[in-house]
Amino acid sequence: MRRTGWLHIVFLSLAAWLATGLGGCAAPLVASSGAPLPFAEAVVQATDALVVQTQTQPLFLDRIGGRRSVVLDPMLDAGSGQQTIATLQLQDRVIERMGTKYDAIEVLPFDSENLGKARYLLTGTMTRVAPSQPQGPLRIDLALTELKSGTVVAHASSLVRDEGLDHTPLPYDRDTPVPTRDPLVEGYVRTTAAAAGQRADPAYLARLSAAPTITAATAHYNAGRYPEALAQYSAAAATSDGEQLRVLNGIYLSSAKLGRTAEAEQAFGKIVAYGIANRQLGVKFLFNPNTTVFWSDGRISGPYPMWLHQIAKASTDAGICMDIIGHTSHTGPVAYNEVLSLQRAAYIRQRLVNDSTALGPRTTTSGKGFRENIIGSGTDDAVDALDRRVEFKIEACG
Repeated sequence: MRRTGWLHIVFLSLAAWLATGLGGCAAPLVASSGAPLPFAEAVVQATDALVVQTQTQPLFLDRIGGRRSVVLDPMLDAGSGQQTIATLQLQDRVIERMGTKYDAIEVLPFDSENLGKARYLLTGTMTRVAPSQPQGPLRIDLALTELKSGTVVAHASSLVRDEGLDHTPLPYDRDTPVPTRDPLVEGYVRTTAAAAGQRADPAYLARLSAAPTITAATAHYNAGRYPEALAQYSAAAATSDGEQLRVLNGIYLSSAKLGRTAEAEQAFGKIVAYGIANRQLGVKFLFNPNTTVFWSDGRISGPYPMWLHQIAKASTDAGICMDIIGHTSHTGPVAYNEVLSLQRAAYIRQRLVNDSTALGPRTTTSGKGFRENIIGSGTDDAVDALDRRVEFKIEACG
């Protein structure tokens, strides 16, 4: 029996009693609605619903010191696993709502000390309801998990209109060569979608101890503080929970920004090895529009030969066979994009075979056009980078 997996190469592609604050003023509760709401209203609806649910949760009602301590693991776009301007705005609005309307809740900074003493973990995602409708509604999901038991004590959601929301990835996700929706990010998404009373994803919780350090490192990177980012990513890598794609990406990115070429190449090699071992890897390449020619700006495409070499070497050493499947963004005619996606897959295959002839008989190509878009915006920019990709379906040879 052949064993299959996926190797992705991506083209740049929480109670009514809580509703009364210390001043005795009741905070208004928003009724649940199935209709998409403006962003601000949708955030209020989801946040209030999450808080009110906890009225029936004994774990949450058993308070110590008068306030419930909550830490927030940064919110994500569920489809891509990225942090975007919109998800950052979402978490800021949720924290603001909890802080101003619910005095019994204390939202603590997400650091190791607070993670060790907080009782609850807050997670959140935004999800496109229909990926084929780029301007269609999104769903906000919020979940509150009791850290000691690993039980989701509250879950709430609301629909939001995609009006004026900016889905551009933050600098780390914009720059990363490898999309970070790995098993841990999948676990975050599953935890956030879980109903109250269910267990949070065990794999996600098992490696949560490294998350504050990774979050701090990513904040440094997003702010352009690359030495601090590298120090924090390296610190995370040295822990028992540090072997994560986010960490490997961060070390590569920070090293590259600091001009440490040898360290960056070594870090990229580890990314490829991690991806093959987990049968999931994404590497972003950017092409000139409507061509199979890599982006002309060497500041962007300069690392591509090294990336391709590392992929070819690791694939050869692993002895894997691959079907290389091309994708495009949702622009232009269907037939044209089918052809272009196949051509780009063939180009990548040829570059790999040129590096390692052993991959010739072990690789095939096919094209999907935009039939399997993840974002679907058709904007041909950083927002829909994951749509312009080639996926490697990995099979055991023989």
